[in-house]
Amino acid sequence: MEEYPSKQAIENLDDPPNSRLFAVTSRSITEEELRESFSVFGDIQGVWVVKDKQTKESKGICYVKFAKSSQACLAMEEMHGKVLVDGTKPIKVFIAQSRSSTRHRDVEDEELTRIFVMIPKTFTEDDLKETFKEYGDIEYCVIIKNKTTGESKGLGYVRYYKPSQAAIAIENCDKAYRAILAEPRTKASSTEDYSGGGARVDYMGGAGGGGNNDAMNQYAVPMGDPGNYQTMDYRSGDFTRCLMVSTRAALTQEQIFALFDLIPGMEYCELQRDAYGMSKGHALIRYSNLGSALYAKEKLNGFEYPPGNRLAVNFVDDGEDRSSPAGRMAMQFVAAQMMSAVWNGPSTSQVMKPTGFSSIAPMSRIQTDINLPPLKKLAPPDSKAKERLFVVFSPSPLPPDVLEDVFCRFGSLIEVHLVPGRKVGYMKYAEKQCADEAMAVLHGRVVNGVKMKVMLADPPREESHKRLRTY
Repeated sequence: MEEYPSKQAIENLDDPPNSRLFAVTSRSITEEELRESFSVFGDIQGVWVVKDKQTKESKGICYVKFAKSSQACLAMEEMHGKVLVDGTKPIKVFIAQSRSSTRHRDVEDEELTRIFVMIPKTFTEDDLKETFKEYGDIEYCVIIKNKTTGESKGLGYVRYYKPSQAAIAIENCDKAYRAILAEPRTKASSTEDYSGGGARVDYMGGAGGGGNNDAMNQYAVPMGDPGNYQTMDYRSGDFTRCLMVSTRAALTQEQIFALFDLIPGMEYCELQRDAYGMSKGHALIRYSNLGSALYAKEKLNGFEYPPGNRLAVNFVDDGEDRSSPAGRMAMQFVAAQMMSAVWNGPSTSQVMKPTGFSSIAPMSRIQTDINLPPLKKLAPPDSKAKERLFVVFSPSPLPPDVLEDVFCRFGSLIEVHLVPGRKVGYMKYAEKQCADEAMAVLHGRVVNGVKMKVMLADPPREESHKRLRTY
């Protein structure tokens, strides 16, 4: 890659951190057009268009250096996906890779939204939120506590919704808080003791995973300690209104809520989180009546959601006193009714189920947070590709057959291609309109526990004088 023409003018391209943008643009975009478009977000210290050393033509890649991290983050948030000049493709904007980061980071990167602060030990989470809310909307605050004593360690995390908000907080908060971007959860460091437990890599299901090699490892999160909830044995007659759900898939609270809300009477649903806001792989569910809880337990324990991830559902103590003969008798009566409804087949079930229950139909192999169009036929394999989509998967790619099932619903899909060893893939369409519709509907959506970023792919490069890569 060509050296930056004017980079000697700046002492350090990564000072302050995350102040330099990497952008993928049309090759016709000039340095002047870039500077004009980005200057509205702050003081630009440099713009570099990367050019071919021999032809001197733009490669469609550029860098923009701002004076402040908050300016660069705001520019990324506002300019990503925008069209700079009519007739050109939308640009892709990222925080440029630096010595401290091994990759370019985009607007949805959690590493750019979570800050680590030093606070008085008397601070509560409300105090922490009140102090930092002036810089932007806060998703959550966490105070790190001693696991044994429960006392604050004088350390905390604040998670914002946008990278620019976190950057503004770091730049403008009282220096006594020593605010910095929090280290990624997968990075082992000397501060791992702050977790009050194991190393941070454990939160991603890497260490101590128990060696489970099943198909759901691509979604895996650790099934940690469910906390101080006492698990009950329903075979001994210990039925309660509360359930503990355990999952290895990275399910959101909204997904768990939607599943258990199929059964009428749900009063409460809470995904258990650790000190860093990460899911522990457990959720607490409470129903308004014993019958609903028992029905949910029998129907959803062992249920695969998403396909390949088997849920474990158990009763937990809800604190109610059922020691009286009347209470015990009532509980056993409801239990007997519900067990009969669940085990004695569809006809009996319809009679015995409480009013308002709907049967839980077998779940589709495609679980997503949107309504997808019906399936459509694939385009012939020899069709000419008029548009390609570039898809980034988190945490891991979906199987090709699932991707084909999802992306074919917009019509004219030719093929699905996953890049080996990487969390990205390409979708080839015979019609541009179909590809545009798929991108509009699926970008940022979750399918079977996997979040997808769907973008227009760069056009295939024309043959050039360069020698072919051998890897």
